[in-house]
Amino acid sequence: MNYALIIAGGSGNRMGQDIPKQFMHVEKCPIIIHTLMAFQKHPDIDGIAVVCLEGWETVVKSYANQFLISKLKWIFPGGATGMESIRNGIYGLRDSGVEKDDLVLIHDAVRPLVSQDIISSNIAVCKKYGNAVTGIKCREAILESEDGFSTSTSIMRDKLIRTQTPQTFTLGDIITSHEEAALKGIKDSVATCTLMAELGGREMHIVAGSEKNIKITTVEDLEILKALMNTKSDEWLK
Repeated sequence: MNYALIIAGGSGNRMGQDIPKQFMHVEKCPIIIHTLMAFQKHPDIDGIAVVCLEGWETVVKSYANQFLISKLKWIFPGGATGMESIRNGIYGLRDSGVEKDDLVLIHDAVRPLVSQDIISSNIAVCKKYGNAVTGIKCREAILESEDGFSTSTSIMRDKLIRTQTPQTFTLGDIITSHEEAALKGIKDSVATCTLMAELGGREMHIVAGSEKNIKITTVEDLEILKALMNTKSDEWLK
């Protein structure tokens, strides 16, 4: 079985708006619902769980009913950090009867344009290799700076991967990793892939992402999202 674990536990302080960014409306629909719809319509997703910001659980349920998200099965409480939210979600899945060999696609609630191909590739690669991390090659020149203002050091971009979500693992593997992290005192790794890297000895497998699979963090990201939703590729493009 394949389950989507949607992480919506953040308060969205960087956006500076009155409501959390995952609940802001774009094209007459909350961002989180755009995200849920992507997994709802994928034929290989058997169920969806949302890790939700405290106090917004009823809102998620209401929106799911309104927009016919029938695959939503569970809502778990968010944590103080993204890592804690993921931990709440995976333990919630385990306690709800999800098997250790089932696949869990961990995805940001504020990445609403995840494609069906990316979801399919995550499932296929995880089944074959044991995990899958969505990412794209870095195209920009990269500089390293201690203060964000001055620099004299560049980093070769050829081996750099900008990671996205979903990031997919078996439930048993991701729970084992969080248990090991607790023993090592790792409490706030930025993402699941960085947690795996910090733990060491875990080879991860890259799935091709997309520049369209953006994470909504700022007002500028909202503008880009709206543009992408209202743009169609020219027929002459190969």
